[in-house]
Amino acid sequence: MPIDAPETEVVSAWRVACDGGEGALGHPRVWLSLSHETGEVECGYCDKKFIHESFASKAS
Repeated sequence: MPIDAPETEVVSAWRVACDGGEGALGHPRVWLSLSHETGEVECGYCDKKFIHESFASKAS
């Protein structure tokens, strides 16, 4: 059974919160800081990737 690719979200802030987005089925809320060098960060719980809008056109 194939596994879906992690979700990617383009954001305007350099610090974001992630809770898995599925209510009781999510994970504890964590705060993540995007790297100013790469413009992105991945959640350690759900692998969701956040990309800063200034790097969105460069994202692979």
